[in-house]
Amino acid sequence: MRETHLIKSRQTCKLGLIIVIRQLFPQESLKTAYSIMEGVFCRFANSAISIREVDQIEKKLNEWILSNPEIDFLKHEGGYYFYQVDGDLVKMIYPCETNVKNMDPFCVIPYADGFIVDFGDIDRDCNTSLIPPDKLSAMYDKTQKWLKNINIELLNDVNDFVKSSASLKLLGMAEALHEKEISDIAVMILQQQRALRVLLISGPSSSGKTTFAQRLSTQLSVNGLKPVTLSMDDYFVNREKTPLTEDGKPDFDCLEALDLPYLQQQLKELIEGKIIETPIYDFRTGRRLAQTRRLQVGPDEILVVEGIHALNPVLFMGINRNMLFKVYLSSLFQLNFDLQNRVPSSEVRLIRRIVRGDQFRGTHPEDTLDQWENVRRGEYQNVFKFQEESDVMFNSSLLYELNVMRIFAETSLNKIADHSPYAKTRDRLLNILSFCEPMNIEKVPFNSILREFIGGSIYFD
Repeated sequence: MRETHLIKSRQTCKLGLIIVIRQLFPQESLKTAYSIMEGVFCRFANSAISIREVDQIEKKLNEWILSNPEIDFLKHEGGYYFYQVDGDLVKMIYPCETNVKNMDPFCVIPYADGFIVDFGDIDRDCNTSLIPPDKLSAMYDKTQKWLKNINIELLNDVNDFVKSSASLKLLGMAEALHEKEISDIAVMILQQQRALRVLLISGPSSSGKTTFAQRLSTQLSVNGLKPVTLSMDDYFVNREKTPLTEDGKPDFDCLEALDLPYLQQQLKELIEGKIIETPIYDFRTGRRLAQTRRLQVGPDEILVVEGIHALNPVLFMGINRNMLFKVYLSSLFQLNFDLQNRVPSSEVRLIRRIVRGDQFRGTHPEDTLDQWENVRRGEYQNVFKFQEESDVMFNSSLLYELNVMRIFAETSLNKIADHSPYAKTRDRLLNILSFCEPMNIEKVPFNSILREFIGGSIYFD
């Protein structure tokens, strides 16, 4: 697993894309939209790209690399790195290599109305193709249409709302969209109520799974379908049996950290309507308690299972797929700094995690950053590859979240000293936040997903 936006040679590839698209299509603007595993989906800002045009772009980009262009770094100013390439000025949020010979291998794949620049091909088996992110793409397009309707595309557009004292209007629209989406998902579940026995909710770290599960459960309860919650965390193996990462740290994100046979058995029994005694895991001692919790799923109830492994088909081997409804939370941040420089969703989730850890879990920001590489590795291995198996996707990001989190995040990040090995990460995240106008948190609804990270949620003590 490698973070594409943090690898300088891959940023050089983006710089090259900007240059060759200016040459091939001078009236078009490249927009980097969102990441797909180790690739990035790109499109034109105002028109679709044909397969033939994608082939032209790939050919021209490879010619540009072979020409060994002179890339001059000019300055770092206003949050941007400025580069000059053969008379063209390009500004980048993340720095790039100035020598194209150091670039990672890549391929350009036509997809939807744009293309994917895929760097992960070198890490996959030669017989394993990239899974088309059709549901992720559909979710992105749906949100982009909504943003177009309210005339928002960039961080500065949100800042304009905040500075014009119209932040409540923006907040209301963003939260209303979430409520509508959650309500629509509840309707889908209720329409299949006769066949369904289990609601599965998964997503990467800090995507807001717990709050989403609570809000969806409320919608179902109002309509007469009672949710029965099973915590996957209670099925952790005793800590001495927890697998270790390559650097010797406990790997709580791998599937083997769970007592999988016991979990599979109890899931099967619950689906069959049996009364079972579920375990209770004590995180303080790292062991399962002697006491248990009695659980049963009745005919007018649905089992709710939430966790990073919830969509893994291994959990439900031998179970009829029609009994399962799968929801994937993406937290796909939709705003860009400018058309060519996107705000990576993983950076926003990392800021969420830092704020929550520092505010409520007693986790120093350095400790959160120390864990992040293993968290991201677990997401690539156990979460992202199952997202397209979901029945529906929910985008848990909020337009205004960086504006609200800025003050919290700056306070947390400034606890990291200049001599810390994470000082550069601190500065990188502070740079992102500097583009966001601070926003008052008082009007953020108490059931908002954002409250899971900034506090004041009705779902948490």
